[in-house]
Amino acid sequence: MVSLALYQPDIPQNTGTILRLGACLGVTVHVIEPTGFIWSEKSLKRAGMDYLDQADIVRHRSYETFCGQIAKCRLILLSTRGATPYTEFLFQSDDVLMLGRESAGVPDAVHEAADAAITIPMKPEARSLNVAVSAAMVLGEALRQCGRFP
Repeated sequence: MVSLALYQPDIPQNTGTILRLGACLGVTVHVIEPTGFIWSEKSLKRAGMDYLDQADIVRHRSYETFCGQIAKCRLILLSTRGATPYTEFLFQSDDVLMLGRESAGVPDAVHEAADAAITIPMKPEARSLNVAVSAAMVLGEALRQCGRFP
């Protein structure tokens, strides 16, 4: 099943929103630590609401630990530096869609290790979308292509 991965997220409200998205669509959310906030129900509750208990969350102590657990999957990085628009990418049912830190994206080594880097087409003067909005857009297309909506 397609899953989401958050690389060292900075903002608990975005993380809570993405956990809620995962819960509603039956998608696992991998959280690669450290996070830029104290991981607690209180910090995630406002955006995650009462969906946090339904979310399939896998927390990883490091990027290396995460890589060991998803070794058989394709790692698809959502990036403003990606060359391929997500609407032209062919998703597979075991893809892991990774989103970088809100403040800094992912390190070059993570970018280079990804199997693909995809982007959301935007107006040239726009820098980026909110990470939770980006996750929803691309996850929706991946699930549609793979026939995996609940």
